[in-house]
Amino acid sequence: MNRIFRLRLTVSQFDNRKSKIQNRKWMGLFAIVVALTVCGARTEAQQAGKIFRIGFLDSSTASGMAGLLETFRRELTKLGWVEGKNITIEYRFAEGKTERPS
Repeated sequence: MNRIFRLRLTVSQFDNRKSKIQNRKWMGLFAIVVALTVCGARTEAQQAGKIFRIGFLDSSTASGMAGLLETFRRELTKLGWVEGKNITIEYRFAEGKTERPS
């Protein structure tokens, strides 16, 4: 009796076309989720290159140093350093006030 019941249960599942279609949909959805998970983990594993920081301190004004700063940036570019890509330059100017605050 058990054997007949199992046989009847398996036959009824395979004969149902709607069940086959739903199974395919679930398998397709599962495949998409797995693919996105694998690709998502792969993109997280790639780390961006390190960005170095240069601090530029000067006692003059920013407008007075504009020409020299442009030359400085141009020479860095010749060496392969691009501002915003692999280096960041932070500029600070004292505007002629060299006193140290107390």
